[in-house]
Amino acid sequence: MSFLHKLGLGTGNGSSRGISLPLHSNSRSRTPAMPMSTGGAARAPESPESTRVSNGLKEFLWNLDGLGRGTLLDLGPAWQTTLSFFIERGFRVSSEDFLRGWKAFLTDEEKRLREDASACETLDMTPSGRAARFLAENLQYPRAAFDAVLLWDLVDYLEPMLVKQMVASLTELLRPGGVILALFHSKKPEGFQRYRVADSNTLQVVGTPIICPPQRVYQNREIQDLFSRFRTMKSFVGRDQLRETLFIK
Repeated sequence: MSFLHKLGLGTGNGSSRGISLPLHSNSRSRTPAMPMSTGGAARAPESPESTRVSNGLKEFLWNLDGLGRGTLLDLGPAWQTTLSFFIERGFRVSSEDFLRGWKAFLTDEEKRLREDASACETLDMTPSGRAARFLAENLQYPRAAFDAVLLWDLVDYLEPMLVKQMVASLTELLRPGGVILALFHSKKPEGFQRYRVADSNTLQVVGTPIICPPQRVYQNREIQDLFSRFRTMKSFVGRDQLRETLFIK
């Protein structure tokens, strides 16, 4: 059984309601993370499979209103529609396809172990060790570099230990008052979707080939614990099994 299969990573419009909960107050193979512009490289336009009203996006933008020339980190594919939407509003956007980078990292690790048996003795193969190696080459930005992060539904598809370390890193990358928009599945998703911004309260939902299978479904208490350093959490629960959640630092 290969390394990726052991990890479960084989090669292989709804209305919503808002829920606000306080949190504790404390206060190589990846897509290059670089400022993007409307003239920069981006994925070619595709016909969206569907759209969904996004109260989470609306609230996300409301929290950023009046910011001026803010900075945003998009952890999904560099869709031209999303880039243009934020750039036209004065944002400096960095894009890093985090999930694709994670899959490429695991593939490289498997190849390395296959070609060099001694690597098993020198590499920390625990989930914590893998996560640390991956993050040493990803999410490499200055502290407090961003006002906002589009996390999408990445948390559901990553190893729990990587999720824990990633959230800690994102917390450091956000300025005080910064906002994260994340999506969580209320049950194991049957397919794989990507998201891009159509307008101020609409997301395009694009079905794509699976990169990594879902790892777990997070319960509300687990989400609060992950983002315990954020002072506010606000959720919008949709009929399509997606929960949009804002975290404000």
